[in-house]
Amino acid sequence: MPAPLLMGVVNVTPDSFSDGGRWDTTEAAVRHGRDLLRDGADILDIGGESTRPGATRPLVADELGRVVPVIEALVAEGASVSVDTMRAEVAEQAIAAGATLVNDVSGGLADPRILGVVAASEATYVCMHWRGHSDHMQELASYDGPGGVVAAVREELCRRVDVLRAAGIPDDRIVLDPGLGFAKKARHNWSLLRGLAPLQELGFRLLVGPSRKSFLGTLLADPDGTPRPVDRREAATLTLTVLLAQQGVWGVRVHDVLGSRDALRTLERWERG
Repeated sequence: MPAPLLMGVVNVTPDSFSDGGRWDTTEAAVRHGRDLLRDGADILDIGGESTRPGATRPLVADELGRVVPVIEALVAEGASVSVDTMRAEVAEQAIAAGATLVNDVSGGLADPRILGVVAASEATYVCMHWRGHSDHMQELASYDGPGGVVAAVREELCRRVDVLRAAGIPDDRIVLDPGLGFAKKARHNWSLLRGLAPLQELGFRLLVGPSRKSFLGTLLADPDGTPRPVDRREAATLTLTVLLAQQGVWGVRVHDVLGSRDALRTLERWERG
């Protein structure tokens, strides 16, 4: 079974949950992208809008100013680049700058025009399960129907695939993402991680992004219930990266590329016997 691709996160934002503000200039973001490539990233995911719970949206011009120069610089150095955006304008300019993948956490629901932009290009499209923007998405974390969250996510992603196909995006350019942490409580995330098979049965590549998310902070909470801080969730993230590799996912979106690459190399050696 081939190892999953590692998608290294480059947040060109002041307010992302994990590393907001650390790479919020073009120079810092490009430098970080180079570091991730050296560490073994297969794809760099460049984002200019935080999607942490409660985040407010930047102006389109601000998002463009954050991501386009970084994409241009890293593509010029030979990087394979994804743009993490929900906006058609940003996707269009990112593709023109050399991005070959559009990672849309809204699956085309936030801005349906983005589907036409992708269809007119040769870019791959990541369609994530999504129910609403960050300022209210946790209010939508209800999965009480038969089959619970896994069945609901599968059904809702199937509906999005129908829309993508109708927009002209072929199946071989579609990647699905179950959307860990987006309108999901901790128990929903764990159910999805253990229940990926029904999603894989749809026949599309899967990208999963567990890195440093709050459900890991809850799992690793102090005795008084204080969640483990973001910068101390990496061991749990690496464990999940290995478990996801064993389930045959196409890609894992991570912050610590070096640790993830080491974990995958160790798993590969283990499986060789």
